[in-house]
Amino acid sequence: MNADQTDHAGHAGQTDRAGQTGQTGQTGRCGQSGRITRRQVVKLAAAAGLVAAGGLVAPALLREKPRAEVFVAKAADYGVDIAGILRRGLAELGLTPQEMAGRRVLLKPNLVEPHAAAGHINTHPLVVRAAAEAFLALGARSVVVAEGAGHRRDAYLVLEESGLADVLAQDRLPFFDLNSGPVQRVGNRGGWSRLGDLWLPQALSQADMVVSVAKMKTHHWAGATLSMKNLFGVMPGVVYGWPKNVLHFAGIEPSILDINATVRPDFAIVDGIVGMEGDGPIMGEPAAAGVLVMGRSAVAVDATCCRVMGIDPGRLGYLRQADGKLGTIEASRIEQRGEAPAGVRRDFALLDYVPAQQGIRLER
Repeated sequence: MNADQTDHAGHAGQTDRAGQTGQTGQTGRCGQSGRITRRQVVKLAAAAGLVAAGGLVAPALLREKPRAEVFVAKAADYGVDIAGILRRGLAELGLTPQEMAGRRVLLKPNLVEPHAAAGHINTHPLVVRAAAEAFLALGARSVVVAEGAGHRRDAYLVLEESGLADVLAQDRLPFFDLNSGPVQRVGNRGGWSRLGDLWLPQALSQADMVVSVAKMKTHHWAGATLSMKNLFGVMPGVVYGWPKNVLHFAGIEPSILDINATVRPDFAIVDGIVGMEGDGPIMGEPAAAGVLVMGRSAVAVDATCCRVMGIDPGRLGYLRQADGKLGTIEASRIEQRGEAPAGVRRDFALLDYVPAQQGIRLER
């Protein structure tokens, strides 16, 4: 794989630090009337919002027993002031205008399948919009949205059918297809799997802040999929296949750990307003947990989400292995801001015939 591979969509005229310019992306579908389409609006916003590439450098694994802060907020439905909730959470977690000033933020939602009517599958578009508004309100220089859908090669089909394309077009937020854009080789800072070096999208190194904007769901292979598992979507399909088969062959849990150790997301937001229970991440049923969970540590955020879902984080293999190395899952070392997890607990349905969901229920 050539690290200067150019994209096929969403990276029109991108320039990296070395001054190399990518090929112009595909044009979107044009209406017969000549009016600009939603797809074109998103792509034009992407072209206008390009930033200079930087080096993707991950810090070493933690050497001291970590602590973390996680904010949990009630959100009854998607009609509430989600941006206000997120702004309050950012303030509770100490994110200041001074820290955010001039920073380039990449939001990575969970877009799995093109099902507009099934809002429990993908991160809700209004949560993505609210996250963009919250970071921009704090002084972020720019916000881009990026995803590499796992099952479909046409990222823009998933984007449109999920309902997110409309929101991005209205807000003039750029979108990058991480499945087929330029990639670069990065050393694997985890070493849990046999993947070796990782090929990551250059869009990650162009951001000052990578934010995993995940969906709260059970998972038939990992037990639960939250902000850490959400980073499977940054792995380009042109390298790792569909649905990221190389990662599955290398082992889902060790791949989760290696990706997070290398990318090291700066922030995590989990959409638990309506999540998914049972046979997730696609075939499950809606689970109205009515919460938003966020924090600087993806590990601690996911551990808190598990407790909200009635799942013991210590019984999920990848969280147990991440504890003390990538973050903490210990309740005693997580300072809970906002709502206490026990107070908003909503036990998600688990399937007895799914090995990854057996024996993971959190005791009351």
